[in-house]
Amino acid sequence: MASVTMKVNGKSVSKDVEGRTLLVDFLRNDLRLTGTHVGCDTSQCGACVVHVNGQAVKACAIFAIEVDGAEVATIEGQANADGSLNVIQQAFQDHHGLQCGFCTPGMVMSAAALLKENPKPSEAEVRSYLEGNICRCTGYHNIVKAIMAASGQDVAAIAAE
Repeated sequence: MASVTMKVNGKSVSKDVEGRTLLVDFLRNDLRLTGTHVGCDTSQCGACVVHVNGQAVKACAIFAIEVDGAEVATIEGQANADGSLNVIQQAFQDHHGLQCGFCTPGMVMSAAALLKENPKPSEAEVRSYLEGNICRCTGYHNIVKAIMAASGQDVAAIAAE
């Protein structure tokens, strides 16, 4: 067992974990932050994307002890201070960027990382950035529209697939 301390969504947490505990399991099982989903266990689907020190990472591909001392942000920490949806979450709702919702937390976290890095991405840049996230329901079109809308860009020009 090893002790880990980190800030998760702005709150300091300390827990003892086994060295083999994945960050996704730590978040879901130890902290009960179940918005971060386990989709594939092979780091291919992106359902488990969180931010570690401001960088998007797949929480199923990193051990909890590797983020000791880090700042971690999960989907639960994305809402505005008053509890309302943030601009990305609202855009996903407004532009129907979700169906079953399983991939949505990872998509929102990836979108937040993209928009931090590139506030006005092109449609091609959004699609390229999302290559590490799998959605089995939407065909990505409305997810792309939502991210473009969250960036303040006109989504009317996005061609239907």
